[in-house]
Amino acid sequence: MNLVEMKSGDRAVIKMLPEGEAAQRLEALGLRSGKEIEKISCMPFGGPVTVMLEGRHFAVSHSIAEHIEIEKADSL
Repeated sequence: MNLVEMKSGDRAVIKMLPEGEAAQRLEALGLRSGKEIEKISCMPFGGPVTVMLEGRHFAVSHSIAEHIEIEKADSL
């Protein structure tokens, strides 16, 4: 499952980030494999996805969020 497919309000653990510069930027923000996040919202029409990590909110572009693989925290 990817971040876009996740429902708002659900928690998940990041399993895999996209490769390249996008991964470097996400990791600089603290978004790394193994970190638990909560999806706050997803804007319509391909807008950004907002997530919360350790009490901080981040907006991730829709195209990058499609490449962030997650596993729902409830299934762990």
